[in-house]
Amino acid sequence: MNRIMFPIALLLIINIIFTVYSFAQEGMVNRGGGVWGPKSSYNINYNPASVETIKGEVVSLNKISPMKGMSYGIHIMLKTNKEKVSVYLGPAWYFNNNKFFIKVKDKIEIKGSRTTYDGKPAIIAGEIKRGEETIKIRDENGYPVWGGGRKNK
Repeated sequence: MNRIMFPIALLLIINIIFTVYSFAQEGMVNRGGGVWGPKSSYNINYNPASVETIKGEVVSLNKISPMKGMSYGIHIMLKTNKEKVSVYLGPAWYFNNNKFFIKVKDKIEIKGSRTTYDGKPAIIAGEIKRGEETIKIRDENGYPVWGGGRKNK
């Protein structure tokens, strides 16, 4: 009996370790078509027909996980001349990989899709400009640039 149980137990342990390791690797879960992918319920809220450009000052910066299983993303509150609006940027690893870091008090310009989140106005960013720096987050159709094989910046 022990000769049969040992290989089964070993395979079970290896499977558990592989599963945990896979979820720990941001590249396996959070890039391309994963939970940050273009077809995720997070990204399908981007509507090219509602794209606008707003300018303002970053008044808060938060790590968020919009959905269970997602690596954390970046959310900011942007104070414009007209309003204070939530802006959802994308996965933090994308900004880290591109060395584009946003800070409170930064004056930025956001081009993105206006939507609502929890009944409040929000923007899903497509592009951010800060001074002479620009980072493209989504293409004109809202497809995330980290979504596989597209140019990142």
